[in-house]
Amino acid sequence: MTPSSFSTALVALACALGASSISAQIAPKAPQPSTLQANADMAKTLPFADRQDFEDAMRGFVGTVPDALVPGAGARPVWSMKPYDFLKADAPADTVNPSLWRQAQLNAIHGLFKVSDRVYQVRGFDIANMTIVEGDTSLIVIDPLLAAETARAALDLYYRHRPRKPVGTVIYTHGHADHFGGVKGVIDEADVKAGKVQVLAPAGFMETAVAENILAGNAMSRRSQYQFGSLLPPGVRGQVDTGLGKALARGTVTLIAPTATIDKPTEERTIDGVQFVFRLVPGSEAPSEMLMYLPQFRVLDMAEDVTHTMHNLYTIRGAEVRDGNLWSKYIDEARVAFGGKAEVLIAQHHWPTFGQERIVELLKKQRDMYKFINDQSLRLLNQGYTAADIAETLRMPASLEQEWSARGYYGTLSHNAKAVYQKYLGWYDANPANLNPLPPVAFAKKTLEYMGGADAVLARAREDFGKGEFRWVASAMSQVVYADPSNRAARELGADALEQLGYQSEAGTWRSAYLVGAMELRNGVPKIPAGSSSNADTLKAVSNDLFFDFLGVRLDAAKAEGKKMVINWNFTDSNQQFVLTLENSALTHIAGRQPGADATVTLSRATLDAVTLKETSFSAAVLAGKVKIDGDRAKLAELMSMLDTFEPMFPIVEPKAQPKNQ
Repeated sequence: MTPSSFSTALVALACALGASSISAQIAPKAPQPSTLQANADMAKTLPFADRQDFEDAMRGFVGTVPDALVPGAGARPVWSMKPYDFLKADAPADTVNPSLWRQAQLNAIHGLFKVSDRVYQVRGFDIANMTIVEGDTSLIVIDPLLAAETARAALDLYYRHRPRKPVGTVIYTHGHADHFGGVKGVIDEADVKAGKVQVLAPAGFMETAVAENILAGNAMSRRSQYQFGSLLPPGVRGQVDTGLGKALARGTVTLIAPTATIDKPTEERTIDGVQFVFRLVPGSEAPSEMLMYLPQFRVLDMAEDVTHTMHNLYTIRGAEVRDGNLWSKYIDEARVAFGGKAEVLIAQHHWPTFGQERIVELLKKQRDMYKFINDQSLRLLNQGYTAADIAETLRMPASLEQEWSARGYYGTLSHNAKAVYQKYLGWYDANPANLNPLPPVAFAKKTLEYMGGADAVLARAREDFGKGEFRWVASAMSQVVYADPSNRAARELGADALEQLGYQSEAGTWRSAYLVGAMELRNGVPKIPAGSSSNADTLKAVSNDLFFDFLGVRLDAAKAEGKKMVINWNFTDSNQQFVLTLENSALTHIAGRQPGADATVTLSRATLDAVTLKETSFSAAVLAGKVKIDGDRAKLAELMSMLDTFEPMFPIVEPKAQPKNQ
């Protein structure tokens, strides 16, 4: 198993890549008149005179470092806000939706901020926030960012202004890498093993920290480049903001396993003199997640369940659909339990909300936002409307549409409504014509034939482009490109249409997706080296069971046709045993040991991880005495020869070579 097989088991492959890797051959273009008009019209619809969020984002400012600069090992920094200086302009650029411009300006504010007595946050040094609570003798760090380098810089910034207490506790709110990946920047694993530092997490943290992204990790990795725009240069015609935070740090992702977990729905603990009330919210924004309330300081931390944006019920990089109804209930339960007590609401993204009345109002509106999306989507699908119908027609009530925190900067009403449809009814809209349509390339070729050929389609599409019908032009040109990827005129016109859609998008994620698509239509799939977030830390989170599941995903069924084998696996460090069976072109496993197996492999999990990371090979490990193979040694090599490796930079806006029928 190669490291690239696990690329973005934890984060986007793009964390390891940079826009400087891309040598753009065709520069972005200017906005069309219809885009200028659309953005001007948007500016008239929302309360831009309301500056409360800017006041909240700056409240308690203690200090920062110029440009929030975090140097890297080479000339390129791990993190810097300098490329976003364009956001200092008061007026939005004409290539950026004015609502997204406002959000991007808020997310560009960086530094150390005092939230309340003994509670601080470092914001704008990564996509997420690091919260620091001052215990009696030590610090309690909540969510140490994505990368060790940015986490270390955040802690150093804190130490410039506050007493230098050691970090005694790290708390992970949930299992997304931007909330744990920087842990080794704030604590040493040796101190954890020695009992000097504790690490707390919600129940199920280790099981879910990587599972969501392993089995489909390669595809999620590639799609994440579109969602986060990490291959785009920052700028008014490039990457502006993710909506949830500025961007992904490009540092070292680490992981230290929790020393204890919060297992009860509500659990109270005192940590170095600080009272915590933990509340589990599994299946909300993450499979394993928890909120917390600090009674002494009247601070409510909503993790990532309440932020200053509409979040994702479905994330366009790909993931299991989240339950909007359950998410809404969790928010309401937090409102009832803590809304009448809290004086400050923080989250692990964005800026705080101050004052009990405003906190309750925010909780209500976020509660109702997710409930509205869930219930109204269900109402409409029960009336027979399709996912596309619902997404096109559903509108938020006026009371929420004017609420900045309910705007779709990260998630959108459109794709969240489709998510509800997907959760309950799946991909099929019940129209038999859509049950087994032609595959994309064949469909595109037949469509062009009916439309009179590519030249005729292009001629009409150019007229529609001039009318500002960019959604249709993008769709039509996609058909031409799928029918003939070498059609340069179609690629360029399709890119032009996607670009204008990006310039108009309120969602940072949609803007990035459109602009990356435009870039790749113009210049092709970037020729960049495969990156990987895999390392010894992250692989520890992959259970043996999940490891074998992923081997099954990698099995090339054609190569396995007609073959049978049984291999026992003995792990010396965990005393676990598994039987791996290949039969009927399927690779299955079960705990235990089977007599008469073709081979038995005995090794430690550490050795298996070293092979996975290409630090060694099975043959070298056998020679070194780290792997013992009893029985037919050739069977292991034969099995490995049947496993696929995944190309991380597969095409998206043009067709991939079709697989043979299997």
